Amino acid sequence: MGETGSVPGGSPESEELWPPPRDEVAALMRAVAERFLQASPEIVDELLAASQRGTRYRAIVEDPVLAEGDRRMNKASLMHWLTATIHSPGRRVPPCVEPEVLAFARDLVRRGMHIDDLGSWRAAQRVAWRLWIDACFAATDDRDDLRELLEVSAYSIATYVDDSISVLSARIDAERQDLARGAQAERHATLQLLLEGAPIKRARAEAQLGYALTGDHVAAIVWVDGIERAHRLEAAAERVMRACGAGRRLTLVASTAALWLWMPAARTPAVAEIERELTDLPGVRVTLGRPAKDLEGFRRSHLDAAATQRVLARLGSVRAVARYEDVQLVSVLASDLTQAEQFVADTLGDLATADTQLRETVLTYVSERFNASSAAERLFTHRNTVERRLARADQLLPLPLAQNAPSVAAALMLVQLRDG
Repeated sequence: MGETGSVPGGSPESEELWPPPRDEVAALMRAVAERFLQASPEIVDELLAASQRGTRYRAIVEDPVLAEGDRRMNKASLMHWLTATIHSPGRRVPPCVEPEVLAFARDLVRRGMHIDDLGSWRAAQRVAWRLWIDACFAATDDRDDLRELLEVSAYSIATYVDDSISVLSARIDAERQDLARGAQAERHATLQLLLEGAPIKRARAEAQLGYALTGDHVAAIVWVDGIERAHRLEAAAERVMRACGAGRRLTLVASTAALWLWMPAARTPAVAEIERELTDLPGVRVTLGRPAKDLEGFRRSHLDAAATQRVLARLGSVRAVARYEDVQLVSVLASDLTQAEQFVADTLGDLATADTQLRETVLTYVSERFNASSAAERLFTHRNTVERRLARADQLLPLPLAQNAPSVAAALMLVQLRDG
């Protein structure tokens, strides 16, 4: 591969590490890059899947905000290399410093991570190289042209990845130094210690956070699906605080597209209540932990909210608001999606694919402690209608609802979260 040197801001042509390809080979390389460009969404999916399988930072896979940032970085990096290669086939491509890449670097720093996860980079590189080889073999059957095309491509791809790792690593170091100098540095460090359960004096932690760790706490995670909606985060956080009945909150900027909140509140509001608050803020999503007390409750409520967020991510759920108490059993089931799907099939039978209204009626009936009148009131329908739907559900279930209600409720909640 050779030595890679620093290239940001410089001219890649002045730092060539290999001879430029012949005109015939340059034309082939341009044609292959153009075909890659047309198939870029599928290629990004393959690269992302490989990098996430190879990563040692599981938070990047399990946190939907970091996972989306990882996808954006992979896409930006791929498009940058392909575009540069189409313009100047076989020449050294400078690292990508698009906003998506820099935003991901900031997010990693805020979460205490680095870019030293070479397993992830190399896994994606191997997939990219395999796909590129297939495309090169399809582009020509001339052995000399093919040999030169693969040789130049290997130099270009490997050097681009090495240069990108170097530049992104330097960017992360700079972000870390900026964070250490900023006013938020002590707050970040203190919160990290608290969440890890490290011994820390309450008075010192409260002074650094500006937040009392005694009494009740409700934690929430507020995030958006894309950084272009990040301007809605602060308004959403204020409304979540209001829905919890709190007059103040502790806020941590967890990433470019996410906030972590703690509020001195003794109750978690209903999902519908928060959904109403967020009606005019599309794209905002919220998970909430259980109310808990004192320093350990401060930690546990946040871990609840994070576990709820992971459940939504694993299920691919588009639900905007979820509470831990509503998904606690589902979070256990969702740790193995294959077994979870089997559990749903075994427990619900034909009810799993029945009308949404019918499934919602069964779930409401169970949550209302098998009171048909209360279920009818919540569903804004007549008691007789509820009873007819319950009778229909019993026909579809492998076992009658009365004999298997807890499992049926858990399976229905899983389906509801999965299908949004």
